[in-house]
Amino acid sequence: MLPQISFVVPLYNEQATFPHLVKRLNDLMDRSPERIEVVLIDDGSRDQTPRFMSDLALADSRYHALFLSRNYGHQTALTAGLAVARGTEAIMVIDGDLQDPPELLTQFYAKLKEGFDVVYAIRQKRKEGVLKRSAYYLFYRFLASISSIQIPLDSGDFALLSRRVVDVMNRMPEESRYLRGMRSWIGFRQIGLPYERDERMAGEAKYSFKMLLNLAYNGIFNFSEYPIKFITRLGVGTLGLAFIYLLYNLYRKFFYNDVPQGFTAMILLLTLFSGVQLIALGIIGEYVLRTFFQAKGRPLFLIRDQIVEGQPLPDNRGQASVTAQVVAPVVETVNR
Repeated sequence: MLPQISFVVPLYNEQATFPHLVKRLNDLMDRSPERIEVVLIDDGSRDQTPRFMSDLALADSRYHALFLSRNYGHQTALTAGLAVARGTEAIMVIDGDLQDPPELLTQFYAKLKEGFDVVYAIRQKRKEGVLKRSAYYLFYRFLASISSIQIPLDSGDFALLSRRVVDVMNRMPEESRYLRGMRSWIGFRQIGLPYERDERMAGEAKYSFKMLLNLAYNGIFNFSEYPIKFITRLGVGTLGLAFIYLLYNLYRKFFYNDVPQGFTAMILLLTLFSGVQLIALGIIGEYVLRTFFQAKGRPLFLIRDQIVEGQPLPDNRGQASVTAQVVAPVVETVNR
């Protein structure tokens, strides 16, 4: 019998948190009246995480272990989990570091039963340093101010999604994934629930500054027209400055017969215009780069192995069929 609810949990080098994660998920499933499965996605871990996942999935049929062929990144690992999750009613997305409490399922599921399709968590208190908290705070508000859709403030990937929302997300072919933006774009009835985000249970944060910056870029360039419009505004502003400078020189010429001379002024003007051109090329390049990767039509991910209901899939035929089933709809959508 298919599960009613699926947990989707991406893991990357989480051997330190794994026992704590399993204990809390087991406690939750043991006392829950709903049928629950847990989809664990190994995103190319280099520690003992894959072995722990394999042993657990072989011993407990409630766990579905998915092993990607390499490290694809957090958003793609979540995409893989959503693609294979079998929950007939809802899918719960959490991080494997236990900063997102799985026990909130009860509150989230109650809202789903009230008719909401998306129940997302709103982070009220974060345990990171002041600099990181400030950066998150400013980015969410900046993105909300320029986005073409309404993306909730202080909301991450931690959410409970109805089956029909997940089905729609699985058909969305974006190569540069920003799942919380895709979730907002879909619409339907959505509601946020505030929670206090816990500290990481163990180990170190896996999101580097570069990865966070790339995620922010995906949010900005995938869900906002502002950057491309900013080029036009910047060009008009620069042209205005150049025109003012021209009038200033004409004024000095006709009234004082004194046109400013000098190498410094020329260098400043050249630097200004060159900087504007480079900014414009960089912004256009971000859109071109995303179009380039999207046009390739490659699968978003490849599955190396998986264990379903306590049984590994057959070596070749099983992996090939499941991989095709997961990624082919995405590729077909791109090619049409």
